[in-house]
Amino acid sequence: MNEEMSYGDDYHFLPVTSIKSGLGQEILPDLFCQTIQIVNICFVGQPGEKDWVLIDAGMPHSADDIFSAAEKRFGSNCKPSGIVLTHGHFDHVGSIIELIRHWNIPVYAHPLELPYLTGQRNYPTPDATVEGGLVAKLSPLFPNDAIQLSGHVTELPSDGSIPIMAGWRWIHTPGHTPGHVSLFRESDRTLLAGDAFVTVKQESLWSVITQDLEISGPPRYLTTDWASAWESVKKLEALKPVTAVTGHGMPMSGQLLSDSLLRLVQEFDQIAIPDYGKYIQ
Repeated sequence: MNEEMSYGDDYHFLPVTSIKSGLGQEILPDLFCQTIQIVNICFVGQPGEKDWVLIDAGMPHSADDIFSAAEKRFGSNCKPSGIVLTHGHFDHVGSIIELIRHWNIPVYAHPLELPYLTGQRNYPTPDATVEGGLVAKLSPLFPNDAIQLSGHVTELPSDGSIPIMAGWRWIHTPGHTPGHVSLFRESDRTLLAGDAFVTVKQESLWSVITQDLEISGPPRYLTTDWASAWESVKKLEALKPVTAVTGHGMPMSGQLLSDSLLRLVQEFDQIAIPDYGKYIQ
């Protein structure tokens, strides 16, 4: 791991936040969700044990918050087995370089996401014209340049397994990004959905700040393929998850999750797909 890592030229701190920022919640004995400003990261592993995995890497300049949360959960001098990225948007890789440098650990992502993680291709420009709220209008301020992790990021195996997460498998859930993945554990039907769907209306500043619980599709201002996004939600609903943690919003479980996810599948064109925007076909 000796190649130089770097963020894009547009990388910067963003002052957006929510009432849940800095708060963590144990979802299951081996699953902990930590909110970093407006995005969730997950720790998968039993408290106090050394064999644990980090899912996603938070907002820009949040590495110290992640280190602190990890130490509180797993003890001093804790180090994960690796990091699995659901995708490479700025709010999911915002502190990835600091984490890699500090922990010297592998990072895994879908092969279709690697161009955005190895300096080859920038994400499409966020759509400020999309139907939604103030967050959508502010989205041009969000970084979309590729970051450079060449030599530090590895493709997830094609068989759906995750080398550092026994009992879990990754599922390709494109739409929000080409290489977006969700993670699923069959034994207890736990789903880490990333941004394939979320449980807050992410375009609305008020909803983001207050974290009002509401099933929604992927964040509109950064979703470019709505047909694929709908198919991905159908794929996840068919798994019949019991518990779901999404990239934005509060965890959801039980009958509320089942009913909400089915409704999202059935009414995706009304709930998720905006009436207008530059990525609407």
